[in-house]
Amino acid sequence: MSTTPQNNDNQEIDLSQISNGIGKLYEKILTSIFNVIQFIKNRIIWLGLLFILGAGLGFYLDSERVYDSQIIVSPAGGGVDYLYSKIDLLSSKLVENDQAFIKGIGIKNSSQIQSIKIEPIIDLYNFVNNNTAIASNAQNTQNFEVIKLLAESNDINSVIKDELTSKNYPYHSLVITSKDKISQDEIIKPILKYLNTDDYLNQITKITKENILIQLEKNKNEIVQVDSLINTISRNIGKNDKGSNLIYNNENNQLTGLFDLKNRLVGEIASGKIQLVKIDTFIKDVSITPNVINSKGLNGKLKLVLPFLFCFMFIFISVFISFYRNQAAKQKL
Repeated sequence: MSTTPQNNDNQEIDLSQISNGIGKLYEKILTSIFNVIQFIKNRIIWLGLLFILGAGLGFYLDSERVYDSQIIVSPAGGGVDYLYSKIDLLSSKLVENDQAFIKGIGIKNSSQIQSIKIEPIIDLYNFVNNNTAIASNAQNTQNFEVIKLLAESNDINSVIKDELTSKNYPYHSLVITSKDKISQDEIIKPILKYLNTDDYLNQITKITKENILIQLEKNKNEIVQVDSLINTISRNIGKNDKGSNLIYNNENNQLTGLFDLKNRLVGEIASGKIQLVKIDTFIKDVSITPNVINSKGLNGKLKLVLPFLFCFMFIFISVFISFYRNQAAKQKL
């Protein structure tokens, strides 16, 4: 009986303390808000000037636009490592500002170039399931098994983007970043020419083209021969007695095989013509998209970022100085 009033008194004390704590916290929040308002009010002129200064500087810097020029290239078989090494060399020479090397390969106004880099265009489907007429199913199966084997021990996304895998993709993106619009004749074409100056690889390209032309001519001659055989068999069918199913079926089977052979030869000719276009040079430029405005990162956004950055830095420095002075005064006391 005697414990009940005591508990009620304790509960009233606890509730009173909580209420007082909430009230003090509320007062501190209001005081902090008031201090912030006073801080801004006392320095509104400085903040306004810094905001205007940041906006003006941002507009000026944004007027100097950055451009990206993309060249999609396709190296001939075995030329991926060569392509990447050539781009790495050119990039290092640009960083070193080696004018003797840069002018030696025909690049003019190299000061416009900020960077040059290359990366693969991820095309896993084409890598695994190459659907060209001359692609062998064995090669497709081998590529698929390689991807599956790598994916068993690693994440599939990391396998797709892995350097070992990505260098086997057929197309690669070469990006030239410049601080002004660049000329194809002065920069892009000299770079493409520089990528195709290796005598050994050019000799391989020449021999490959000759071999394809020989194969095309051979296939055309075989098609003429197949057409002649088809015409001969067709005439024989017309002369034979249609009542003899044995003779008719035999000659009909021959026609089917000849038509399949002709279709295969026609497919190889079409594929060979495509290959001739692709290996016009060892590093073939598939498409060129010059001078696209680069809006990545802070490019074109400095007029929005700098005003707030300047104001934030001013407030931070002011608060730091005030904090330091208060602490120094306490130390003296």
